[in-house]
This record gives sequence, C-alpha cells and structure tokens, in this order.
Amino acid sequence: MSGRRVNVGIIGGGLMGREIAAALRRWPALVDHPADPQLVAVCDINPAALEWFAGIDTVRLTTTDHHELLADPDIDVVYIAVRHDLHEQLYVDTIRAGKALLAEKPFGIDGAAADAILRAIDETPGSFVRVSSEMPYFPGAQWAVDYVRSGALGRIVEARCAFLHASDLDTAKPLNWKRQQRFCGEAGVLNDLGMHTWHVPLRLGWMPETVSGVLQDIVTERPGPDGTPQPCDTWDNAVLHSWATHDGAGFPLTTETKRIAPGEKNTWEFEAIGMEGAVRFSTKNPKEVQVFALIDVPGVGREQSWQRIDAGSQSVWPTVTGPNFESGFSDAILQMWAAFLAEHQGLLGDGFGTVRPEEAAATHRIFAAAIASHQSGAAVAPRG
Repeated sequence: MSGRRVNVGIIGGGLMGREIAAALRRWPALVDHPADPQLVAVCDINPAALEWFAGIDTVRLTTTDHHELLADPDIDVVYIAVRHDLHEQLYVDTIRAGKALLAEKPFGIDGAAADAILRAIDETPGSFVRVSSEMPYFPGAQWAVDYVRSGALGRIVEARCAFLHASDLDTAKPLNWKRQQRFCGEAGVLNDLGMHTWHVPLRLGWMPETVSGVLQDIVTERPGPDGTPQPCDTWDNAVLHSWATHDGAGFPLTTETKRIAPGEKNTWEFEAIGMEGAVRFSTKNPKEVQVFALIDVPGVGREQSWQRIDAGSQSVWPTVTGPNFESGFSDAILQMWAAFLAEHQGLLGDGFGTVRPEEAAATHRIFAAAIASHQSGAAVAPRG
C-alpha cells in the first residue's frame, strides 16, 4: 500500500464496530487509495466485547475507558458506535481531542445534542467530522444519484427513499436500548435508521419545506431481563410525506423508515420519477438499476419503457473486484470508509461523500417536524 498511514480507533465494539474492523482488513481491495488505515485501538465498556478484537494483530490497545483511547497521540481517526444518549459526550470529547471522527447516526439523541456537537466542531480548528450511512454506496445507488444529477429526469414528479427491516416482527424479541426513548430518543426508529433514508435526498438538495409524519408504535411491550413485559415506547415505523424542490419546481418526497416491514431484512430503496426520465434501485436486487425513457420502437412508434441494467461492482472508489461481479453490504461499508478517508485526505474530488454534520443536524429538525405533524395532524415546516 502506498497511501498515508492512518491509525484508527473504535469506540463501541458491537455489531458495527466489528463490521468496520472487518472492512479495514479488506483495504487492499481498493485501488490506489490515498490512505492506509490500520485499526490500532478499541474501547468498549464491556470487557467481553473486546475479546473478538484479540485476533486482529494491528490492535495494540483495548480499554474500557474512552479517555485512554483519546489520549493516545498516535490515533488519527475514531469511529464511534454507541447508544444515542452517549453520542454528545463521546463525540465532543473526540473532537476536542483533535481526532477525525466518523460518527454513527443520529449524531446525538436529539437536536440539542446535535447542536452541541456542531458547536464543538466550530470551536475546534481543523476538526473533520462525518456521519456513517453506508447504503448509498451500493453501485446501483450511485448510478441512481448520478442519473438524477445528470438532469435526465426533466421536471420531477415524485421521489421516494426507504429503509425497511422486519427485525421487530418477533414480538418475543427482548427489550433493548433501541426500543426505549430514554436511550434511543423521542424519534425512535427515525433516530436509529432515518439517516439511511435522508442521506441521498439531502445530498441532492432536497431539504423538505414541510413534513407530514405518519408514525406507528406497533409493539408497545417487550420482555424485560426477567421475561416480564416492559414498556416499549419508541416508534417502530415512520412514513414522512414531504414537499421539496428540484430545479425550482416543487414535488412530493416520501421517506419510509420501518422496523416492521414483513418480508424485509435490510432493504434500501430509492426512486425518482420525472417527466423525461426516471430511475429506481433496491438492494433487494443489488445489481439491477431500472431506468425509464420514451423510446422509438421499430414498427410501433414512440413508447414508454422501463429498462433493466446490471450495475456491476464498482462504486465511489475503484476496486480490484471484476466490474461484472455483484456488490453487497460489506462492500458498501468498505466504500463508505474509502470515501470518508479520501475526503479526510482532501482527495475525494467530486465523489459521493459521507454525511456532513450539517446534514445530520438537519435530520433532527426533520424528525421533530414529523413528530409534531403526527401529533397535530397538520404539515409542519422543519425549524432551524
């Protein structure tokens, strides 16, 4: 590897911490990347969570105290994946320690926490902070983004972005922090998964002018530690109907964020429909991108046509993988980190970057408007 050595620390050794560690081990799959990241330190308050990282030979520090990790002068970048109520303190501490930060969504438990993190960024010269959102790094998702940016839609008619799970369909699933407002936040599933549905719309400039929220708390109790039912007080599903603007024309934008979507495991979908063209992509069929056009059919004339095209394996940063092969979730994680570290090095160019702090803060305003709309029954303009 010829890239600049970047030492990485992880705070939060759970599912996503392990996923990131695995992605960094696959770094040689990238072609001529300007960074050469090495995982050197891991922190988790649960010592048992640190055991998994013992098999990674580059890790030289494991600790239950995040202050010890942040005090290490050799660590350049920190990735943090912890409960939402812990975001503000850990993110601010990391920024003020002079570390670059890839933060997990939702960038604080609420808007006030996000604003506090933004202040720490403003008060720390040279700080570099981005927020995790991997789903748009599927090659087909990038095709869809590039299609919209090309102007091929013409006047936009409507757009939709969705992130769909069925993980909470099991009502016997034990209560955990993601199902409790005091840890997850009032926005519930929007805090947990909503960044997936807003990364692309916001990057395309589609900040909603008004929001109408339809929120569902479907499973109101779950088994506690002793099996006794305990209140489960977070939103399970959220559909937001918004008005946004594209090239000066208003259009309806719908986002769906669901933990109870029967038949789904981890599906991200995006579509944009215009008067002159349209595009669709879903991770359910990760190679396929659908493109709409009016075409000349020999012997028939001008007709409407949805065309299906294979996107292949290449995303934001080129890889050694053959372009005809299929891409998956672990590839999207690798591409997200490739984009993050390339931008950190100032070499991403026009590539699709990870979520910016101001975009993450905007989602909190959108979520608050959705909750207010659900309560009042009226459309609400995001504030701030």
